[in-house]
Amino acid sequence: MNHTKSNQLFANAQKYLVGGVNSPVRAFRGVGGTPFFVTHGKGAYIWDVDGNRYLDYVCSWGALLFGHAHPSIVTSVQSAVEKGTSFGIPTAQETELVQLIRKAFPSMEKIRLVNSGTEATMSAIRVARGFTKRNIIIKFDGCYHGHGDSLLVQAGSGAMTLGIPDSAGVPADFAKHTISLPYNDLNAVKKVFRKLGKQIAGIIVEPVCGNMGVVLPQEGFLPGLRDLCTQYDAVLIFDEVMTGFRVAYGGAQSVYNINPDLTTLGKIIGGGLPIGVYGGRKEIMDLVAPLGPVYQAGTLSGNPISVAAGIAMLKLAAQMKVYQQLEKRTKLLSAGIQEAAKKTRVPLFSVSIGSMFCGFFTEQPVYDYATAKLSDTKRYAKYFHLMLESGIYFAPSQFEAGFVSAAHTEQDIEKTIRASHKVFKKL
Repeated sequence: MNHTKSNQLFANAQKYLVGGVNSPVRAFRGVGGTPFFVTHGKGAYIWDVDGNRYLDYVCSWGALLFGHAHPSIVTSVQSAVEKGTSFGIPTAQETELVQLIRKAFPSMEKIRLVNSGTEATMSAIRVARGFTKRNIIIKFDGCYHGHGDSLLVQAGSGAMTLGIPDSAGVPADFAKHTISLPYNDLNAVKKVFRKLGKQIAGIIVEPVCGNMGVVLPQEGFLPGLRDLCTQYDAVLIFDEVMTGFRVAYGGAQSVYNINPDLTTLGKIIGGGLPIGVYGGRKEIMDLVAPLGPVYQAGTLSGNPISVAAGIAMLKLAAQMKVYQQLEKRTKLLSAGIQEAAKKTRVPLFSVSIGSMFCGFFTEQPVYDYATAKLSDTKRYAKYFHLMLESGIYFAPSQFEAGFVSAAHTEQDIEKTIRASHKVFKKL
């Protein structure tokens, strides 16, 4: 493939943008090489400035459940834009959107719209601290909850790819109120609660990890977190920014039958536009201003364009009943890549749930941050570039999830499996 124009654009971008990008993982540091620059997308495909076409399994990092430029979402956005881009005062559509969200997530009794997943998690933690009048938050190694100061401790996602477990610029006084423990290690959580239970405001967790690759909760882990929070009057926060409407219509909490106290959502609910949501038990959420003393605000919260896209997307998700098809095709893809690796004797551990998947280049099962880090990142980088040359775009990092959209056909899946087999032979 020719990437001349992308290389030129990246060289120019680096003069003006930090690292030439507006989010670290886009710089391809985890796999090497130069990122391609996109012109447009349609369905399951995207095109770059050099005219190359790619089958897209990144889907704007999971946001595009129905693929690129779905007609219903595009029409809704166009209609909304004609009426105005921002008002800063209430619209009826905001309530319509949150009603659709609550239909899928009954645990979210009261809801607040924000502008990003990071804003949602920052706000949820503030509310949890305000509700409990405690400071300590427990998170888990390799779980990424946005770039809020108190959450950049043993974070996954881009921080893991770049080898930066913590961020400069975060005061130690902030980080000291965050305890990071191994994911899936319930005993470690119990020990901390026995020692500091009266000081713990809550737990924030990705119920299915998507930011160190896809890592599933082991049996008993999520119920154990729920029981501990109930026992110690702490707040259980499910960060479903990635899993919400991805692993199931009702998110991971519906799959594992757990009711968190607070839930954060993002990505998908904007249909490709910026948005975030946090919500949960009424008595907790009623502490948020203007009803209570926990302050949080945003001029663009409930932006009419994002809301319009979100309404269209959630109506599609509710009416089309796509989840069985999505799960079937994702399992087919994950199993097919695993089998191709087995035939060519390439060590690979494949995981999938709902429409999320990941292949770790390691021989052993991955169940936490430590086992994920054993993956052969150099081999993944070779796989990534060879697949890209085959016209298939996976995440430019071993430690990110892949996504199947409703636009991906069985032919697309078969094409990807065949390409993987050829690439594994070269590896």
